This record gives sequence, structure tokens and C-alpha cells, in this order.
Amino acid sequence: MKNEETAGPLAGVKVVDITSVFMGPSATQMLADLGADVIKVESPNGDSTRGIGPCGDEKLGPLFLGLNRNKRSLVLDLKTPAGKEALLRLVEDADVLAYNVRPQAMQRLGLDYESISAINPRLVYVGMFGFSQRGRYAPQAAFDDLIQAATGLPLAVSLGAGDIPRYLPITIADRSVGLYAFGVICAALYSQARTGKGQRVDVPMFETMVPYVMGDHLYGETFVPSKGGFGYPRLLSPERRPYKTKDGYVCCLIYHDHHWRTFLKVIGKPELYDADPRFSNITTRTAHITELYGMVSDEMTKRTTEEWRALLKEADIPVFPMHTFESLLDDPHLRDIGFFSESDHPTVGRIREMAVPSEWHGTPPVNRRHAPRLGEHSREILREAGYDDAAIDRLIASGVSKEGGPAELRPMETDNG
Repeated sequence: MKNEETAGPLAGVKVVDITSVFMGPSATQMLADLGADVIKVESPNGDSTRGIGPCGDEKLGPLFLGLNRNKRSLVLDLKTPAGKEALLRLVEDADVLAYNVRPQAMQRLGLDYESISAINPRLVYVGMFGFSQRGRYAPQAAFDDLIQAATGLPLAVSLGAGDIPRYLPITIADRSVGLYAFGVICAALYSQARTGKGQRVDVPMFETMVPYVMGDHLYGETFVPSKGGFGYPRLLSPERRPYKTKDGYVCCLIYHDHHWRTFLKVIGKPELYDADPRFSNITTRTAHITELYGMVSDEMTKRTTEEWRALLKEADIPVFPMHTFESLLDDPHLRDIGFFSESDHPTVGRIREMAVPSEWHGTPPVNRRHAPRLGEHSREILREAGYDDAAIDRLIASGVSKEGGPAELRPMETDNG
């Protein structure tokens, strides 16, 4: 069995992480989950997500816990010369520096790519922020809600449903851009390993999310001149939703030719497939999708969820009951694989965690560390950067740094849920 300090495919990769909130921390947690040593550099006040929700008064709220496991926390006030000097020491032998403030802020701090790469030419310097620096929106701040609106997501959610535009109730832009940034960082590390050189990589939110939306909805405007306007009708249909049954809701995706032929047999109307031109092929079905989905919706109310599951599964039509948050937590498949587990956090007690979703059979990652207390590893990391105890004491006494708990790693006790 691999030592828990070195497990995972990214073992040995050092990441200096000065990101906060959702987008950046989600990317760096993926790196940490796969074995990278992620040093989370926080201001003396800490990442703002520490204060959200239960246990926020202990600076270990649920959102923070879910985005920052397997990381070490170092407090540095980067607006002070001593704090900046400490960061630059960390960068000297780092593989990655990740940030998610605007580049202009990094420039003001003297942490721009030109300055940093002069210290470590191998460094992968990755910024996650609102907009490409080549366009007029370059200096603007951005948040998840703003990027959802900027890419038309609220309109897509409500279009055809007679509703006002609404944001998706998940941080879809932050987490999607974080996921993309994770892949970009891994690709840049591959280039670094081949060439021995680092580089600056920008991951702008707006430009990352536009293909998410327009990949589906550019549609007829893909052609010049246009062949039908914007919007993939199947996705925008108000009837595209979980279907109400006698006792709940179910999802079934009737999509391919054989799906529709079989479904019509199941409901006792097989003749429609050949007699009704709307069913002829995927093009005609898409053109009439709201009517066809409406018919499916009417049929679904005639049986229970379990009845539909049995019938459609036998007919090889994808089907799944709609979960609630509560039932998802108790999903039998997730229980089979131990996806949700419980462990004892030394500060907030028993917590529930989710597994790394990828499954590695050669270099399996492990949960090595709980989400850290603010400054929990400050002293440990500063020692690694070459500071002696007296110098660390001065940094802490001056407020440049802060220590928030014992530096040594506490082994995790984990029970699969």
C-alpha cells in the first residue's frame, strides 16, 4: 500500500494556491485529491467561504470543507513585503502557481508572470478570472451569477416555460471553469515535464462558458446564412423535464429510433410509429419535440414510478427515478461503492465527505488531510521554505502570518457510508 503522503498520480507536484471562494479552490482540490501537495495561501482573515453556513463561526463551514480537503493552509499577508517575500520563497521550487483574482491585482502585488517566471522559469502560472485579457471586458470583475447571465443561461432555463429568467441553483460557472482549469493545469504539467519550461495560462470564465451554452444552442446559426436560428428545440422544450408518475417523478430518455418504436409498443400504440410522420426520424421528431414529449408526459401519469422502471428497463429505454437530496444521499449504488463516507474532523467533529469520482488502479489517490484550519500548517510550510523558528515567530507576531493549530498531520479515521 502506498504511503498516504505520496499516494496518487500527481504525487510530488507542488502547487502554490492563492485562490479563494469556489472556482479556484475546486480546481486545486482536484489536484490535491490526486496527490499534489497543495499549499493554500490565505490572508489573515482567511478564505471567505470559511464563514458560510454551519460551523462558519469556527471558519470551517460546509462549503469550505467541501472545497479544500487534502490541502495545507498557510497564512500570509501578501500586501506586506515580508508576506510577499515568503510567497516568492515558496515559488522557487513550485510546479504550479494558481490564482483567481484579476491579473491587474497580481501586477499590483508584484506577482505578475514576468516577475514570478524570473524566479522559477519552470513554473506553470495559471490564472482563473472573468474575461480574456485581449478584449474590452478584460478589467471587469466576474462572479458565477454574472457569467451565467453573460452567457444566457438564465434565459435558456426559462425559455418556453413562461417563467422569468433564473440562475441555475448551483455554481455551474465556477465549478465548470474550475474543472476545465484542472485539465489545463495537468496538460501544462505534461508540457513542463517534456520541455522543462513553464508558461502562463489564462482560463477566463466567460470564454470557457460560452461553448457550454452555444455548443448546443448556436444550432441553425452554425450555418452562414442561418438555417433556422438559435436553440436546440429538444433542450428548450418546456416538456423536457422529469415526468410525473402516479407516485413520484421519473426520467426516461426516448431518443433513438428504436426507443420510440419500443415506447409506442409499451403504451399500446405501435401503429403510430409508421403512421405518424412526426416519428419518421430524428429530424422530424426534433421539430415536433414539445408535442411528443407532451404525449409521453400524459402516458407517464398512468403508472407508478416502479412500474415504468420495470417496463422501460425491459424495453432498453434509459430510465431513472428523480432523486431528492435526501434520497441521493442514500442511493444504493453510491452506497455500494462507498461514495459518501464519514470521518472525524479534529475541530468540527463528524463530517460527511464525497469520494474522488475517478477510480485509479495503479496510483490510487487517498484522502490524506481534512480541510485545514486557518493557518494550521503555517509554521510547517515556512520551515520548509527555509525560515527558522525565530523568523517564523516574528512573522506571526507581526501579523504577516498566523498559526491555527498543530502542524503535524493527524491521521484520518474514515468509515464508508
